[in-house]
Amino acid sequence: MMLTALGLMSGTSLDGVDVALIETDGKQVKAFGPTGYRPYTPAERNLLRQALSEAVHLPQRDARPGVLAEAERAVTLAHAEAVAAFVAQHRMKPEDIDIVGFHGQTVLHRPERRLTVQIGDAPALAKVIHIPVMHDFRAADVEAGGQGAPLVPVYHRALAHSLEREGPIVVVNIGGVSNITYIDGNDTLIACDTGPGNALLDDFMYRTMSQAFDAEGKFAALGKVDEAWIARALELPFFAAPPPKSLDRNDFAALRLGEVPPADGAATLTAFTAAAIARIIPLLPRRPRSWIVCGGGARNLTMLRMLRERVGSATVEAAEALGWASDAIEAQAFGFLAARGLKGLPLSYPATTGVPMPMTGGVMARP
Repeated sequence: MMLTALGLMSGTSLDGVDVALIETDGKQVKAFGPTGYRPYTPAERNLLRQALSEAVHLPQRDARPGVLAEAERAVTLAHAEAVAAFVAQHRMKPEDIDIVGFHGQTVLHRPERRLTVQIGDAPALAKVIHIPVMHDFRAADVEAGGQGAPLVPVYHRALAHSLEREGPIVVVNIGGVSNITYIDGNDTLIACDTGPGNALLDDFMYRTMSQAFDAEGKFAALGKVDEAWIARALELPFFAAPPPKSLDRNDFAALRLGEVPPADGAATLTAFTAAAIARIIPLLPRRPRSWIVCGGGARNLTMLRMLRERVGSATVEAAEALGWASDAIEAQAFGFLAARGLKGLPLSYPATTGVPMPMTGGVMARP
């Protein structure tokens, strides 16, 4: 049975709430609907930053001391407003939507302590929007000994299957960190971080050029790559470790280029991201035929070119070129995960989060 599912996502950047509608049975995506966005106000962002610092000391996952209770109310209200604006803009009624997937705002993720906390009051949200809400997607995986992340690979697989092309297919997300989902038919789904994404390059551009990022990779295109530096960096133990594996944005911050012309530094760091992604190939069961790139790195034409140069005969293309809404994929994914959770289907697997067995998840809150 197909469901009209609305996904809501608020990520670690604290920029706001993404909204996306899909039609799905939890196995395939029949249709993509419209998307929306509700930015957090500066005051809300400040409140969430305070919540993040206070959450470090949380004794258990349902505790909401001090500012955390206030932040949870703010998150819930922002999501309610995002849904109300979306429904009004597209002239829908609550009964047009079967289920909402509500990720909430992560304030603490410590899987080694079997603890993950996403704030947001799902029962209150369901009552306000008059739609059933699936929430708390990560807890079951973490409780079972998994990392609780990433959860998007199962959605990447549905997107890849809709292409009806021969596998293996790899979906690459290049954000601050780069991560991949390896898809080969119905049975093989592998996910992991591969290394730096845009973080090292963005930090370098800000430090040397006072620019937030290298738009379209135009600056890196002018520089010369230091292949010897990349070869040394790739000797770090992380790159030889098999999936699943994960990183923090700052794990490679200690790597230093030394005194180099800015264009050469940008070229080298861009090539390092591409080389680190390609380094996963020998750790995969079969060599990928297709690489599909989403996230901010998909807009960096030099990064795409450098990745093409390092993956042999495989194709490399940006997700947008396939009609995928790159910026809405995570919100769409939580609509998809809500449908899967409703049907008791797995959200995570041993080769995506390290959980011992395929795990479903999510908790239902009804209006």
